[in-house]
Amino acid sequence: MRPGKPGRSGYTTGACAAAAAKGAVLMLLGGNESLSKAIVDEVQISLPNGQRVNFKIERCTIDAERKSAVASVIKDAGDDPDVTNGAEIAASARFAAGASGEVIIRGGVGVGVVTRPGLPVPPGEPAINPVPGRMIREAVGEALKAIMAMKGKNKKISGYEKPAIEITISVPEGQKLARKTLNARLGIIGGLSILGTTGIVIPLSGAAWKASITAAMKVARAMGVRAAVLSAGRTSERAHMRKFHLPEAACVLMGDYVEFSLREAARCGFTEVNICAQWAKLVKIAMGTPDTHVRSGAIDLRRAVDFLRENGVRVTDRGVRVTERPYNTAREIFDYVSGAGRKKVCAMAAAYGAKVSGLPVKAFLVSYEGDIIAQNV
Repeated sequence: MRPGKPGRSGYTTGACAAAAAKGAVLMLLGGNESLSKAIVDEVQISLPNGQRVNFKIERCTIDAERKSAVASVIKDAGDDPDVTNGAEIAASARFAAGASGEVIIRGGVGVGVVTRPGLPVPPGEPAINPVPGRMIREAVGEALKAIMAMKGKNKKISGYEKPAIEITISVPEGQKLARKTLNARLGIIGGLSILGTTGIVIPLSGAAWKASITAAMKVARAMGVRAAVLSAGRTSERAHMRKFHLPEAACVLMGDYVEFSLREAARCGFTEVNICAQWAKLVKIAMGTPDTHVRSGAIDLRRAVDFLRENGVRVTDRGVRVTERPYNTAREIFDYVSGAGRKKVCAMAAAYGAKVSGLPVKAFLVSYEGDIIAQNV
């Protein structure tokens, strides 16, 4: 991304899957390989907002004997740092036994399977969310209409007036890429999710992270968890899990989205919230910072020290006040705050959390060595 320039947007896995499905159906219904290849060099689909977009077909093959075809699209996430950027999203299409015009969607290699309740897709089903499912069906319908128009009226396709089609979505590198996502925590096993409510990826918008927070909370609630654990990072989360022996499903990686996560916890029906973070993030939360990412402003060390002093937290070196000295890092401030002061910071962070969420909140400070060393209660 160029400084001062808006990032280039891209397309979701759901949009890519719909485009691949349309290409595969055009191949399947076109009647012969040469004709089909001419059709599917590029396809156009509709996004949920009605926008029409074109996708280049990367790979296309047809198996006349098995009456099936495969097409794929390379995902372009624009300037978003998406682990699926550049991944091949493939769809195979074949005639199926079913009602006239029915579109049956299945998950193939590299598409995860849902194993826990609380997600938009029930357990046992492939992790293909409802909006991408609708996009795939619409794209297949467009392909069928195009082929019918090309063949003319009163012409059947492989003996059918309007055949039932089975679409299998796959991501060849999906299992490997899924290890870099939160899928396993959500109970999505064996691959990636086919996602996207708009079809468009907005670079660095935070929408994907917020969606994962909401999904994690819904899974936790569906499993009966009543106290949400919101952690700023993996180290904090592990410290809390180790101390309180809570199930992984209770833990939500909120990252920097503090205010969003607190409000979402209340909306999802939790009765209590636990916040766990290391010093710099916890001080920011205590100061009422809704988003603790550095993009929203690095911690102002002078202001942080003033805030601590004004709220009764002493910053001293062997009993001598050192609030006037310059500090290079938040950790340096941490070294000059007593155990009582650290507990006070937990109390202020909990008070902010309770104000935002309307729920009882406990706050835990995690040391740089990865242990809980202070809490408000």
